[in-house]
Amino acid sequence: METTNARPDLATIRSHFPALTQSTLFLENAGGSQVPAVVADAMHTYMRETYVQLDAPYALSQRSTQVVEGAHDDTKVLMNAGAVGEVVLGHSSSWLFRMLADCYAEAIQEGDEIVVAESGHEANVGPWLRLERYGAKIRWWRVDPATGESTLDALRDVMSERTKIVAFPHVSNLLGAIVDIEAVTQVAHAVGAKVVVDGVAFAPHRAIDVEAWGVDWYGYSAYKVYGPHVGALFGRHEAFAELEGPNHFFVAKDAVPYKFELGGVAHEGAAGILALRSYLQFLAGRDEYDRRTVTEAFDVMAAYEQPLQERLVGYANAHPRLRMIGPDHATLDRVATVSFVHESKSSESISLAANAEDIGIRFGHMYAHRLCTAVGLDPADGVVRVSCVHYNTPEEVDRLLDVLDPVL
Repeated sequence: METTNARPDLATIRSHFPALTQSTLFLENAGGSQVPAVVADAMHTYMRETYVQLDAPYALSQRSTQVVEGAHDDTKVLMNAGAVGEVVLGHSSSWLFRMLADCYAEAIQEGDEIVVAESGHEANVGPWLRLERYGAKIRWWRVDPATGESTLDALRDVMSERTKIVAFPHVSNLLGAIVDIEAVTQVAHAVGAKVVVDGVAFAPHRAIDVEAWGVDWYGYSAYKVYGPHVGALFGRHEAFAELEGPNHFFVAKDAVPYKFELGGVAHEGAAGILALRSYLQFLAGRDEYDRRTVTEAFDVMAAYEQPLQERLVGYANAHPRLRMIGPDHATLDRVATVSFVHESKSSESISLAANAEDIGIRFGHMYAHRLCTAVGLDPADGVVRVSCVHYNTPEEVDRLLDVLDPVL
């Protein structure tokens, strides 16, 4: 195995992403990241050469089967799931959370309580509210209106021996703050509840570790982590065993993940997921694809993101007419997703001014509609959100701020 300790330079990193040669500045990465060429090429090649159904005895079908199985295996390495559970792939994380809630609808009992975080993306909120029609009682884990924070004390206040599920985001896709996932899981498990974690806004920035965190369910979107438009959902073996998946009756209950992949996986998407390993190997400077490669690759990402976050947070804090929505610091307990509002100008007008200069940012509630309401914002206008990842540059952030200065 060959290992290099030198961190790749930013220019070399950017050379892996064809889209970055365009004039557009991609500062809306929380909505979806760009993909390295190797991912796009793998999907193209799969559809040209290996686009057949799985599990047939002929050679080409077996090659396709290996691609889809490999995508599951690589995602398990990415999430550190191999020793404790399985990974389901689906159309998106929104689809997967809805599917999971529908499965729980058949297992829920009258009076069971589901705790839902007010700070959540609607993908991990709305599906659980639907279970009220099956007799479940919804308890809200509220945010502090001044800070947007959801405290552990506020969580404990709504927990009981009837709590069956706690659904919350690892990182709010609007606030950027990293939740202490282990602490929340311990509170939930103390009363026998399962945790369902939306990791979509965390996954592009830090290494996922479902084994260390002890979570029951954890979902993320591959298309926000430099991959294709596919969602991934980890579940512990024990959590899967309690549910009946939605796939056809003749598919065995314990045929996980297939029992939970109704209609099958997007094969070309699996090819893209499988190809991402080579980019992570490049970042880590390693020939192997294993857990160490994943953690070292994400350490490189975090190191490149930190100065971008510091620049954005520092600017917003120093501006007398801006209000940060989320933590007003740039330490490692948050990611490089920064949201703010102006004291008098609409978020829409600010965002459109940047868009007119070919800078990709956006405004709105970012699907955290209930959170916007809780902190006193009109969800229709919401916030201005700037979201960086490791391939962005300080110069790009400076260009954005130069454009915003006269507007603000």
